[in-house]
Formats: sequence, structure tokens, C-alpha cells
Amino acid sequence: MKALITLTDVEPAVRLNALLEQSGITTELVSPLDDIRGSLERFEPDVVVITGALLDTGNVQVVREELWAGVPVVGLADVDEPGMRERLRAIGYADVLVKPVQPDDVAPVVRRLLERRRLSQETGLSGDTEALREVLVKIEQIAPVSSTVLIEGESGTGKELVARGIHRLGPRRNKPFIGVNVGALAETLLESELFGHEKGAFTGAAERRLGRFELADGGTLFLDEIGDIPPSTQVKLLRVLEEREVTRVGGVTSFPINVRVIAATNRPLRELVEEGAFRSDLYYRLNVLSMYLPPLRERQSDIPVLVRRFVAEFSRRHDKEFHGISADAMEMLARYSWPGNVRELRNLIESMVVLAPGHEISVGDIPPHIRDGLTRLLPVRMPATPAGRNGVDAQALLGSAELEFILRNLVELKVQVEDLRRRLDQAPAVASAEALPAGHGAVEPKSARLPNSVEVVPGMTMAQIERAVIEATLRETRGNRRRAAELLGIGERTLYRKIREIEGIETVEDAQP
Repeated sequence: MKALITLTDVEPAVRLNALLEQSGITTELVSPLDDIRGSLERFEPDVVVITGALLDTGNVQVVREELWAGVPVVGLADVDEPGMRERLRAIGYADVLVKPVQPDDVAPVVRRLLERRRLSQETGLSGDTEALREVLVKIEQIAPVSSTVLIEGESGTGKELVARGIHRLGPRRNKPFIGVNVGALAETLLESELFGHEKGAFTGAAERRLGRFELADGGTLFLDEIGDIPPSTQVKLLRVLEEREVTRVGGVTSFPINVRVIAATNRPLRELVEEGAFRSDLYYRLNVLSMYLPPLRERQSDIPVLVRRFVAEFSRRHDKEFHGISADAMEMLARYSWPGNVRELRNLIESMVVLAPGHEISVGDIPPHIRDGLTRLLPVRMPATPAGRNGVDAQALLGSAELEFILRNLVELKVQVEDLRRRLDQAPAVASAEALPAGHGAVEPKSARLPNSVEVVPGMTMAQIERAVIEATLRETRGNRRRAAELLGIGERTLYRKIREIEGIETVEDAQP
């Protein structure tokens, strides 16, 4: 691993350089008068330490460029002013220490960032949240052993990436990694795929075929969607895991195998065990070591990191020159719930890189289902009584499915708006937009006061609820449609269209907030 240190402040730079070299880290010192960008391109560091003048235009540009390259930058600040660290982190610094600082204090920070970057490169997992750091640490803990691993998580969270990371970091890294989606194969084909078959074992078996267990000998076998495996195959898989030997379909001879098995599922296996749909003995045999991958909505602060990574990746792949993503577009992506998790985000970024007409992804490039989704409405207050109009039960008016849908979304919207209110209250002053990297635009101070709650009575249609929310927002903003669109989290054009569809709403054209 390599670290580049600027000589902006010579004494701490030289001392830190010596300390990191003693730790086995390759270092390079560069003068601020030299061509820093040239040194970055030639040296290709894994971390950069800027030892002073953190808000200098040239240094901010370096931070911006390294941010998109995925290289963390540590800054040594000259003064400890209120909000300084938050301001610098908003610009893109991965960590900030205030001088006077000892090299012994800086070195652990640099080593931690280097280790995180190494694990990220090995696994393909990116992010700065504590949830992801725990995943990376656990990967490194369980990689050296041969115990069976069960990875649980929603579709698109990166279960195969984790499995490959465990393989690459372990002693089997030079042996095969074989993956098979057990849920995608019919029962008759699955056993042949896993265990192999002898010639003539069934119609069409014209020759002997080795199964995945034999092909992965000495390495790792990844069984994806293990929760979909049929009961008869569960029995045979359990025997293979217990006996460490496999018998081909149609054969009578068993062969010893040396395979580490990693299984993954997006289904709740423990519940399937309780329901009798999955064997308990197989579950416990698979669940020797377990990992849970959180959905993207539970680590939303990782979204900007992933967006930058995917934009850079697909810009290179499709030979497109992109300067980044606008602050508004980044904020919109960060607020979306991403039901398809990282896979959905990755596919969306690729499509926007290919189709976006300019050199920067803007709000207009984001698909309408993300810009104008239901999750952009306001919190709604339900009456305390479960009875609807004229004492009629709410479920009788709406139907249980529709009522459940509305209530679930109202709870989610309330949580999102409360989070927005907290962020507005705590938003620090940041550097001007000209000095910030794309996607880290300055936060404009705005009123944190949100529109009053809207009362919804069971029996109201979704159109009536939408009208009530829009009317309440326009009253709060005194008819200012621009401000109302911001509070609702939708585009101005979308709000204009909805206003035209709703008769009797008065607005103030181009009013100031």
C-alpha cells in the first residue's frame, strides 16, 4: 500500500513519512510547488495526506479528483474552529486532524484507511458506514478458516461479492471459486449439477460429468439462493457436508472432497425451518459462521460513495467523459429507498452514464419513478379512532391490502421527513459551491419548519390524500411553488402538472421563500 504526503507543513510531513515507512508502507513526499497531479498519476497512492492549507483551491481540487478515484484524503488542519471538521468532510476529506498533532496520532488513521481500501478492493464492497465496516471486518475474520458460511440479505446487497471476497482473502485463493444458483435449476438437474453423474445415469447422460463439488475441490463452492433447494436435495447436501464426500448420480463410489461451502439466501431460513420447509439439521450445518448484509436503505450515507465509484467505472467502460453528478441529483439518489439495493443503483448509474446528454448527471437524467415516487410526500396524521365515516370500519372502506399499503407508506414518510428536519437543523456552513466536489454542493440555509400534518380519514382516495398534502404545502409556502416542490421532494414540473390537475389551488408565481 502507498501513501503520498504533501510538504505543505514540512516537520509533521517528514516525521509521518518516516513512521509510515517503518510500518512497511511505501511513501512519497511532494512539495506543494511541484506538480502534485503529476505525482498522483505516476505514484498512484492508496491514501493522500495534505499537511496544511486544506482550503487552498489546488488542494480542494486534489480532494475532488481523488474522491472520484476512490482514494481517501486525510487533512491536517491549522486551526480548530467550530464546524471546521464538518466543513472539510463536506468538501471530501476522509478524516481531519487538528495541529499540533503527533505522527503517532496520524499513522493509525492512515493505516486504518489503507486497510479499508485494501478490503474494498479485494471484495468490491464500497462505503464508509459502520454497517459496511463491520461487514469488511467480519470478512477478514472468517476468511482464513474453512468453516461453512451462511450469508443472508436482500436481493442485490452483494452476497456473491462477499463470498468472492472471503475466497480471495483466504488460503484457498489460488484454487477454484465455483458458483451455482440452486434456485434457478430444476430438481432433476440440480443434483447432477452439484454432485455430477455417471454415464447412463438417466436419459441423455451420454458421458460422465463432474459436479460442482468435484470441480471446486480445494477451493470454494458458492451456493446461491440456498433457501430454494428442494427437500430431496437437502438430504443429499447434508450428507455431503457431514461426510465430506460425494457420490455422483447413478454411481456407487464415493469420492472425498476438500471444499469450503458458502451459502447465501434472501429468504428467512430460520422461519422456513420453523415452517418445516427447510431442514433444521441442514440449517445448522450451513450456519456455522453467519453474515448479514444490510439493505442499501439502512446505509444511505454509502450511496454517494457508490455513485462516484459507478460513474467512474462506467465512464471508463463506455468511453464517456463525465465530470460528476450535480448536488441535487446526488441528494435525490441518496433519499431513494432502493428496493433493488446496490444492483439497482449500479444498473441505474450505467444507464444514466450511457444516456445522459451532458458531462454531468443532473436531476433531469434520473428516471421519473425515482423523482416522483410516493416516498416524496409529507407525514400524515391518522385519526386516533379506527372507525371511518359513519362508524364504518376502515378496512371495510379501503380493503385490508389498500389500508396496509397506505399505513406502511405514511410511517415511512414520517421517518423521512423527521430525518430531513434533523439534517436541516444540524446543517453546517460549508465551502462555496465553486470549491466543492461534484455531489457535495453547499447546503443553503433554509427554514427547517415543515408543513403542518395533514389529517387523513379512512375512506379517502389516494388522489384526495395527494390534494390535501399539496394544498397544505402551498399554504405553508404562501403559494410558492418552487419552495413547495423542494419540501415535497419532487420536481417543479411535476408539481405544476399536479396543480393543473387539481382545480381551485391558488399559487404565487416566482414568489420568494
